[in-house]
Amino acid sequence: MSEERKPLNFIEQIIEEDLNNGMPKSSLRFRFPPEPNGYLHIGHTKAIGISFGLGEKYNAPVNLRFDDTNPSKEEQEYVDAIKRDVAWLGYKWDKELYSSDYFQQLYDWAIQMIKDGKAYVDSQTSEAMAEQKGTPTQVGTNSPYRDRSIAENLDLFTRMKHGEFEAGTHVLRAKIDMEDPNMLMRDPIMYRIMYAHHHRTGNDWCIYPMYDWTHGESDYIEQISHSLCSLEFKPHRKLYNWFRDIVHEYSKNTLPLPPKQREFARLNLSYTIMSKRKLLQLVNDGVVNGWDDPRMPTISGLRRRGYTPNALRKFVETAGVAKRDNVIDVSLLEFCIREDLNKTAPRVMAVLDPIKLVITNYPEDKLEWLDAENNPEDESAGFRKVPFSREVYIEKEDFKEEAGSKFFRLKLGGEVRLKNAYIIKAESVVKDNNGNITEIHCTYSKDTTRRVKGTLHWVSIAHAVKAEVREYDRLFMDESPDGHQDKDFMEFINPNSLKTIQAYAEPSLAEAKVGDRFQFQRLGYFNVDDDATSEKLVFNKTVGLRDTWAKKVSAEGSSNKVQTNNQNQPKPQQQQTQRKPIDVIKQLGKKYTNLPEAKQQKVRAEILELAKDVSYEDLEPLFGTAAKKVGTRIATALTLGVLLNRGLEKNESIDSFIAKALEDENNLLVAEAQLL
Repeated sequence: MSEERKPLNFIEQIIEEDLNNGMPKSSLRFRFPPEPNGYLHIGHTKAIGISFGLGEKYNAPVNLRFDDTNPSKEEQEYVDAIKRDVAWLGYKWDKELYSSDYFQQLYDWAIQMIKDGKAYVDSQTSEAMAEQKGTPTQVGTNSPYRDRSIAENLDLFTRMKHGEFEAGTHVLRAKIDMEDPNMLMRDPIMYRIMYAHHHRTGNDWCIYPMYDWTHGESDYIEQISHSLCSLEFKPHRKLYNWFRDIVHEYSKNTLPLPPKQREFARLNLSYTIMSKRKLLQLVNDGVVNGWDDPRMPTISGLRRRGYTPNALRKFVETAGVAKRDNVIDVSLLEFCIREDLNKTAPRVMAVLDPIKLVITNYPEDKLEWLDAENNPEDESAGFRKVPFSREVYIEKEDFKEEAGSKFFRLKLGGEVRLKNAYIIKAESVVKDNNGNITEIHCTYSKDTTRRVKGTLHWVSIAHAVKAEVREYDRLFMDESPDGHQDKDFMEFINPNSLKTIQAYAEPSLAEAKVGDRFQFQRLGYFNVDDDATSEKLVFNKTVGLRDTWAKKVSAEGSSNKVQTNNQNQPKPQQQQTQRKPIDVIKQLGKKYTNLPEAKQQKVRAEILELAKDVSYEDLEPLFGTAAKKVGTRIATALTLGVLLNRGLEKNESIDSFIAKALEDENNLLVAEAQLL
């Protein structure tokens, strides 16, 4: 079967058009040009993926160039972090370059522009220049220094370079048009005086080129064919071209290819800050513990939290390349890491909120080593041994003295299976003076062939390994924390974004190394943090098995709605009957296979959330859905996955549904069935 051909995005269409119009393929060259004034964040993965992705597609070189023109904010630490992040994502650059490599060439071109009457030294204050700049609806006015002689401009600019003036006394400006509708064209500043130590050039320079002057000319020097940047630089394109055309006249015999600037929509993520300045504020104010704090949207933070390069690349690919800014739901990012870790992370057992369970009819001195499958998604992963004894820990929430029919876990008089072990029955409990349950007493059955609905994870108390677990929630409680004109983004900080707990894990994890990733069965995905040592295990929660945030937000919304409705409560006969979750799931499933991938992921998340309120009795009738109704069958598989994850035991009906799904021709249905 031939590989599916993906449609070209608009940047690829531009490149194909250039190639069709005669540009040699050998002339293609791209670059990723970060400023080393902070760590890269999730938004940068899109720019990285686009430039390096084009390099891979067209077998063209991609430069990693640092636009290091502001020594007051740039540091070698940031350079090292950026290189580490790009390499970790799996990309290889052709040349490592710096705009500071071109300071002399930029200065020489600036001298030539002064000689040609295209630049002048302005000696006004910054406030005066800003006032003369005008507004978008009012033209600017010329500087009183605009008509200085060429000789005077050359003298002043040379003396600026030699450090004869204080910072702020003079700047070099391009002489363009103070009445241009594009305010960036109104005699922009090219150089300013700055006495700061540069991380590469030291104190060789005390005048530094502005970004708009440096960026395009660096592209030109490197002979970049397509200069790709985010949409906020679209107004800069006219100035980019103006500078480019001038230096092209100066150097076209040695540098024949003038680059083209093209803009794409930046990647914006819900519940996230994308400003490096604001991220730096979080670090400096101690809200987070550094740029690589697992709550940070930096690539370093995501890596430390347990995200994988594959997940981030898949996320960028799914988000796509667009011409208009939009906001991507953070749940898509979380979906991508779940999908990746589901295939690769070993399954282990750990208990985060333990309660003691005693199997009263199990011999006190008996110890068994039971087989446990490492990863059902990977046949080569094999099995490991886990110890089983009379006393084990289970999660407190997995037991209730009394519970309804939708509770598939342990209750008094009820039976569940301990994962990889025996079926147990809760007989009694032990309580402290305050009425809190401290022990659950059970009996076990040696007959492991019987079917029961619930399955629980556990760890043997005598063999459990202590571990610190850091549970992370979203750092911001607002979907757009920096999108409010009347509020500071810091007002939306989630005070409960980090919870540190003492957990107990199976003994196999004693040998876990920093960076190792696991699925704690029924709980989520976790990785070993950088702080872990041979004496102390530390795990970060990467992501839960299901999206719990959506349910939290939905609950808050429902609560607000109830309060609002109570103010003008309708009569009972006027109230609409609420649709059952299973009916909504069926409706969502009908068009599932016809949706684009990004929309599918959103609908998938909705189904998984609704499934939490579905009982097995609601779902079982859908097992017989006709083969042609693939979308409904996919929705059924998704819902079944939630029930199984919450402790539902498989039976013949479930096994039959899964078997038929695995034999289907639809790849989406087969993929969901494989997860079951």
